[in-house]
Amino acid sequence: MATDFTEEGAADAVIESFAATPDERLRTILGSLVRHLHAAVREVEPSIAEWEQAIEFLTATGQKCTDVRQEFILLSDVLGISMLVETINERGAAGATQSTVLGPFHMTRSPVRALGDTIDLVGESEPCVVTGQVVGTDGAPLAGAVLDVWQANDHGAYDVQEPGKQPAGNGRGLFTTDDQGRFWFRTIVPSYYPIPTDGPVGDLLAATRRHPYRPAHIHFIVSADGYQPLTTHIFVAGTEYIDSDAVFAVKKSLITEFKEVDDPELAARYQVSNPFRLADIQIALAPAS
Repeated sequence: MATDFTEEGAADAVIESFAATPDERLRTILGSLVRHLHAAVREVEPSIAEWEQAIEFLTATGQKCTDVRQEFILLSDVLGISMLVETINERGAAGATQSTVLGPFHMTRSPVRALGDTIDLVGESEPCVVTGQVVGTDGAPLAGAVLDVWQANDHGAYDVQEPGKQPAGNGRGLFTTDDQGRFWFRTIVPSYYPIPTDGPVGDLLAATRRHPYRPAHIHFIVSADGYQPLTTHIFVAGTEYIDSDAVFAVKKSLITEFKEVDDPELAARYQVSNPFRLADIQIALAPAS
């Protein structure tokens, strides 16, 4: 029997329509989503024109996505949703390195590289060496851990943003730790940069008078058998925008000193020109649940 659709009963009516959903988790998610969306609409009371504008914005967001750009991830990032999801999901990882956002540019496979290789395929900037160790939360070194690394160049651009200008794979590498869980690679110090502003997310930032900048950082996805995979960054200490990241991703524990080193012998060992910058980090993974 048909019933009147009222403001007060709208959410309940829609939630009831999902009652036969066999997947309990999906039923829970849809129910919560509908209840909160309806509450927001009742609070804001959008006009028909405003609702159409919202639909157009979401449509344009989807249309901006490509094989090398994910505008919906960018939208999730600038609304703080990506970081909220990361923060919720690291609750059970006590003692592990803190996680942070994936970002919209992990859209291409990183080339496999040997320890000590460079991920800088251009070689026009001050050299930098990143060294470190992957361990469990008990401090035991994790041999054979895999680190997927990617970063922007010293002008704040990723390789996928500058095809034909940057070589494919520039700033990217897939490394495997040695028998002591150690790793090291050569690179350059990345620059701070603006997230893409030529799409709907950029329009949103402009409308709200928010800047689009991210502080300088290097991305990592770290995995090892028997451990929870970790998506994280290291942020360059002292970089611009360290206190106002456009995607809310900075955590104090991830801020890393990129020390200035003037040591010809050490430079020769690392196969870089002197002087150079050096960042040494430890990445701790939590056991798989």
